[in-house]
Amino acid sequence: MSDDSRRRLQRRHADRRLIDSFGRRHTDLRVSVTDRCNIRCSYCMPAETLFLPREDLLSYEEIVRVVRAAASLGIRTVRLTGGEPLVRRDLPALVSGLVAIEGIDEVALTTNGILLEEHAAALARAGLNRLNVSLDALREDLFEAITRRPGLDRVLSGIAAAKRAGFENIRVNAVSIRGLTESQIVPLARFARREGLHLRFIEFMPLDAEQGWSAGQVLSGAEVREILKREVGPLLPLERTDPGQPAVDYRYVDAGDEQGPGSLVGFIDPVSQAFCDRCDRLRLTAEGMFRNCLFSTEEWDVRELLRGGGGDEQIALMLCRCLSAKRASHGIGEPGFVRPERAMYQIGG
Repeated sequence: MSDDSRRRLQRRHADRRLIDSFGRRHTDLRVSVTDRCNIRCSYCMPAETLFLPREDLLSYEEIVRVVRAAASLGIRTVRLTGGEPLVRRDLPALVSGLVAIEGIDEVALTTNGILLEEHAAALARAGLNRLNVSLDALREDLFEAITRRPGLDRVLSGIAAAKRAGFENIRVNAVSIRGLTESQIVPLARFARREGLHLRFIEFMPLDAEQGWSAGQVLSGAEVREILKREVGPLLPLERTDPGQPAVDYRYVDAGDEQGPGSLVGFIDPVSQAFCDRCDRLRLTAEGMFRNCLFSTEEWDVRELLRGGGGDEQIALMLCRCLSAKRASHGIGEPGFVRPERAMYQIGG
């Protein structure tokens, strides 16, 4: 696509930014690059599974093309997810292609950290802006119970390597599951404070492949906060600076004027305190389906469009159609809620 054509496309879409029927402006695109993973977290995927054929995955060139069309509509941030993104070969090449797109302000990555030590420096050189590392337990036996694979030492080494590579404000995401992770709340908090990491606790959502989720397993953000206040120290809620940010951040009172990531702890509470009213995210699955919500039961096939000769204007129009069908909320806990057939690893975290 020539620069003149791109500018014409941007002008054509200037009056129809990604604003849905509820007035929510969408600026964030979550891009899954693979459904494959090197661990098997019970809240995300089954112990044994068949993955997509490699030819079904979007190529890096196709992903860049979709993101470029999305940027013309106002997408400003891209987060790469999976599966585990780092199992896909030469991921820094994709990062380089994405950061070069006009209009994209930030490219981030969510990883389980197993392969991070060997890739952190290359990701930094490619221009990756931010890292999220999933880590639910600091005890090896519990780590293996959740992930069904060993590797805690590799995750910790990966975080250390990311810090050496120059990544700042690294976020650590921990899923909270009643009866399983309570013992890890305080150790994770103390670890994050010591290492200068921004810890975030995430409520367990009904996206597990084996469909074992129940409301009784949800360890709410409010309960986690009470444990932290009692065992680690009082927390002060912070003013929200990014309206689309799913986490509500708190600062430890005893941190004083410290503003570093280690002084913060965030809570993502999609079940007990849904944040759908400020959602700014759209999704692209690894095999090229647009989704307007994690819990959507409908998808739009952009891969067929790409491989059938469709132009950038058609990609943009499909994304607009996807957005126009977005509901007011995900509906968890409401009458008539239908969980999606696809699990987290098939959608992209």
